[in-house]
Amino acid sequence: MKLRQRSFSLAAATIAAFLCVVGTAAAQAAPQYEVYAIRFASIPFRVAGLVAGADTSRRLDIAMMVWLLKGPNGRNVLVDAGFYRDAFLSRWRPEDFVKPSDAVAKLGVSPEDVTDVIISHVHWDHLDGADLFPKARIWIQREEFDHHLDVTGVVRNRAVDSTDAKMLAQIGRDGRVSKIDGDDKEIIPGIRVYTGGKHTFASQFVGVNTAAGTVVIASDNAYLYENLAKKVAIAQTLDAASNLKAQARMATLAADPRLIVPGHDPEVFSRFPSPGNGVARIR
Repeated sequence: MKLRQRSFSLAAATIAAFLCVVGTAAAQAAPQYEVYAIRFASIPFRVAGLVAGADTSRRLDIAMMVWLLKGPNGRNVLVDAGFYRDAFLSRWRPEDFVKPSDAVAKLGVSPEDVTDVIISHVHWDHLDGADLFPKARIWIQREEFDHHLDVTGVVRNRAVDSTDAKMLAQIGRDGRVSKIDGDDKEIIPGIRVYTGGKHTFASQFVGVNTAAGTVVIASDNAYLYENLAKKVAIAQTLDAASNLKAQARMATLAADPRLIVPGHDPEVFSRFPSPGNGVARIR
């Protein structure tokens, strides 16, 4: 009996060691990306509209950003697409505005070079520029799409702008929209998406494999570093508890807390000053 138990234990240990080696090799084989925050505009904003319970007198010139993930074999993935339509420019009057498709040129990337755009949620400042990238596949949560619009572009929920809804529906009819079914999905090798923040019905954030480990692009699931540091929910959410849970989860996913990138904090560009000129490499 003891001999059998010893043989079984040895076999189990051998299998466990093999699986560990296989898992390590798979992790090592995952593509590594360079992650860049790119600022294309600034908008004066009330901090109380970003951080729940903040002093209503506080103001901040928030950074309007897209995030470029430069991978191997010419893969250029954007997280969010910014905005550019005249209606938004007239209403919000952004300062130092550069069309997002021009802003990525700071890193030598043309609009046609962008292979994928991951839309974190359907708000105008993150979705509107999706049609600036004519060859990109658009990735969005299925529930986010279906909750806010139908396949013809008819708006079901006013969180999405009607023009953007028609644009997104047209890209879908062109065969370039991939709807993601739920949480913790590797949609592109080395890139995973996660849900749960409830900034909108099914907003998502992104985890990216880099040389420094996993970088988390929070987008509007955390507006500012202040949300993360003080563990305070964003001011605009359907469910504050789910937002705090998502922020806590980001801390477990990122290789280091400093590698969580909030959606609108200008401090990103002082914490990561290189290469400069409105571009920050996150590492």
